[in-house]
Amino acid sequence: MHIPAYAHGTIRAALPSVPTARQLSGLDCCMCDAPFGRDLGAVPLGPDPETGPSGCRPCLGRLVARARETRDAGLARNAEQVRKDSKAWESVRDHYMARLDAVRRAAEEVAELAGNEEVPPLRIAWLSISLESAHTWISEAPEPPASVDQEDHPLRNAEMLMGGAMIDARAAVADRLVYHLVNEAQPEEPEMCEELECPEGCSGRHDTSHIDCGPDAIFEDLLAHGVSIEEPGPAPMSPRLAALFAPGPEEPPPLFPELGEHASAALPQLGIDPDDPEALLSAAAAGLAAASLLNEPLDAIREAPGGPDAGDVFAQGIDLYRRARKALVAARDGGPERLGAFTAVASDLDLPWAGGSRFTLRAASGPVADFVQNVEEQVGITEELMRRQGWRDALLHRAFTAAFQAADHFGMPGWPGVVDATMKRLASLDRRSAPPELTDLRAVETALLQRPDRLGANALGWLVRHALLG
Repeated sequence: MHIPAYAHGTIRAALPSVPTARQLSGLDCCMCDAPFGRDLGAVPLGPDPETGPSGCRPCLGRLVARARETRDAGLARNAEQVRKDSKAWESVRDHYMARLDAVRRAAEEVAELAGNEEVPPLRIAWLSISLESAHTWISEAPEPPASVDQEDHPLRNAEMLMGGAMIDARAAVADRLVYHLVNEAQPEEPEMCEELECPEGCSGRHDTSHIDCGPDAIFEDLLAHGVSIEEPGPAPMSPRLAALFAPGPEEPPPLFPELGEHASAALPQLGIDPDDPEALLSAAAAGLAAASLLNEPLDAIREAPGGPDAGDVFAQGIDLYRRARKALVAARDGGPERLGAFTAVASDLDLPWAGGSRFTLRAASGPVADFVQNVEEQVGITEELMRRQGWRDALLHRAFTAAFQAADHFGMPGWPGVVDATMKRLASLDRRSAPPELTDLRAVETALLQRPDRLGANALGWLVRHALLG
C-alpha cells in the first residue's frame, strides 16, 4: 500500500505511545489492535519492513483520507488568506498611487503656471512651497505582504512619473524666479526706450528672458566667492579633423596663401568692406552660421518626419549668427579654441532651437550624425585657418562664405534692404490668418532689424512660406 507523504504525520500521531509486544512484533495492528491473519493483512510502517509496528489497510486508509482532508482544508485556508492579503494590499497601494498621481498632476500644473507671465512671481513661489509640502507629506512607500508579489510595476512607475514631474516643476520655478530677481535688480534705463520705440509710459525697465553666459562663466563667478574649480580643457578634435590637420615635421603651409590679396579685390564688389572691422566681423559670423546650418544633412533632416520647418531654421540661423560673432571675438583674444562654445551649441542634440521652437536634433530623423560632423568640420577649418594665418584671414574666409551662401542673412549689408522689401509686401497682404506677432507692422520691422528671432519661429515661418523672407 502506498502511503503519501502528506499522511506520514497523521499516521505517526495515531501510533500508540507505548506499543504492546504483539504490535512491536507485527502481529497486531498498531491502530485498532486487531490480529493480522488471512482476512487482515499487515502493512509495515518501518523503519524495518520485516520487524516493527504495522498497520492494517482499513486503519491506514482512514488515516490517509483524514490527512488528505486536513491538507485540502489547509490549502483552501491559505488561498483565502492570500486573497484577503492581496485585496488589502491593492487598497493600500491604490490609495498611495492616487496620492502620487495627485502630486504629479499638481507639479505639472505648477510647471505650466511658472511659464505664464500673467501669474506673479510671488504667487509662483507660494505654489512651489505648497507643492513641496505636499511632496514631503507623502508617506513612505508601503510594502506588500509576503504572500503578494513583491514586484509591483505600477507602483514603481507612479513613483518615477511623480519624481520626474517634481524635477520639471522645480526647474521651471527656479528659472522663473531667477530671471525675476535678475530683472528686478536691473536699473531703469529710460534712454533705451527711444531706441526700442517703447510705448508712452514705459518704466524704462526692459526685462530679460534668456541669458547665455557660455560654458565657462560659472568658474569665474565661483572664483569671486573663493571657490576654485579647474576648468575642463577644449574638446579634442574628431579623428577625421585631427588627421586632416595633423602637423607635419615642418611648419604647416598656409591654407589660403593669397587670401588677403583676393579679399581686398573681391569683397568690396560683393558688398563687404574688408577694411571695416565691424562689417567684416558681422559678415564672418553670418558665414560661419550659414556654413554650419545650411547643408545637405539639414535638407535631409527637414524632409524627414519631425524635421524643423522654415521658421525653425530661420530663427536658429539668427541665434547662431549672434553666437558665432561672440565666439569670433573671444577667439581673437583667447585663441581659436574659444570657437568651441559655438560648436557646443550648434551641435547640441537636446537644446531646443531658437525662436520658441520645440525642435531638437535628438528627436529628429535623418542624418543627424552627419549634420553634427559638418558643424565640427566647418568650425575646425576656421580654427585651423586662424592658427596658420591669423584671426583676420579667418574672418576674410568666412566673409567669402557669407557673400556666396548668405548674402541676405541677418548681419549682412543687404539685410536692411531685405527688411524694407519684406515690410512693403507684408503691408499689402491679407494678414487675417497671420500669427498675432505680425499684427503691429512697426514692431515687426523693429524686430526684423534688431533681433528677428524675437518674433518667434511660427511668425518667421509664416513670412518664409509667403515668400517674404528667405
